[in-house]
Amino acid sequence: MFEVDVIIPVYKPTKKLLDLLDGLMAQTLAVNRIILVNTEKKYFDAFVQGTDFEERYKKVSVYHIKKEEFDHGGTRNYGVSLSKAPYFIMMTDDAVPGDGRMVQELLSHFEQDKVGMAYGRQIPGKDCSVLERYARLFNYPQESRIKSKENLKDMGIKAFFASNVCAAYKRSVFDELGGFTGHTIFNEDMIYARGLIEKGYRIAYEAGALVEHSHNYSGLAQLHRYFDLGVSHAQYPEVFNGVGTGSEGMRMVKAASLYVIKKGKPWLIVKLFWQSGCKYIGYFMGKRYKKLPMTLVKAFSMNREYWK
Repeated sequence: MFEVDVIIPVYKPTKKLLDLLDGLMAQTLAVNRIILVNTEKKYFDAFVQGTDFEERYKKVSVYHIKKEEFDHGGTRNYGVSLSKAPYFIMMTDDAVPGDGRMVQELLSHFEQDKVGMAYGRQIPGKDCSVLERYARLFNYPQESRIKSKENLKDMGIKAFFASNVCAAYKRSVFDELGGFTGHTIFNEDMIYARGLIEKGYRIAYEAGALVEHSHNYSGLAQLHRYFDLGVSHAQYPEVFNGVGTGSEGMRMVKAASLYVIKKGKPWLIVKLFWQSGCKYIGYFMGKRYKKLPMTLVKAFSMNREYWK
């Protein structure tokens, strides 16, 4: 039997957090503790005021940090330091378990030798747009697989693609690798995943571990998001260079175009090209952020606190 904690960074919580906690409490493989690392106590206090939160969620422990202390890698490392379990699951506060078997399906992979990380399949929410629905399918297919360093040749960046929206970790491997890289603007999960396969460990993608998570980002929001993605790739060339990031993006655009045509909505190709153009511009500028004045960097970035 696995002993597992769940660690969730929280910021300005909504009802989705309650749905997430309810889903975790109803798992077939019971979680030990749920650790919330909340940014800005005032938002959380306002959210739970007048409710029976503490009584309802007795397995939940809440720790507060200030906004200027938040960091994608460092905050998650802090959450892990609060756990003593041999396994832990990282989630985001806007993700909801798709069913009661999510935890069990994720942890089943640790029975295999050399698996140090397992991540779940993100499925679209009810209000998800057609294009975002396809993006979920493209990045999170219906077939599970195990990935290793040997897959870099045939899969490129997909070999270490993984997401902390819902990912389980073996604590001994996590400690061996030194945890997540601190002070990262983005991609702490994939930076860690690349290091993991370089050390000879494997990553499991479990399509049966369902988590509802999707966003209907505007073109401008995609530009900001992909700017930070470009910054991350520029800061960690040893992780991301030479693994075909551009070709993967083109493959996505071509496949999505065929998808909307088959769905009988060819006019969505215009929106697809607009959003793809915003992604490309954002990523292009992010990769070259060192050449930009800081005022522009902050204007383009989604995570402006990072630059303070």
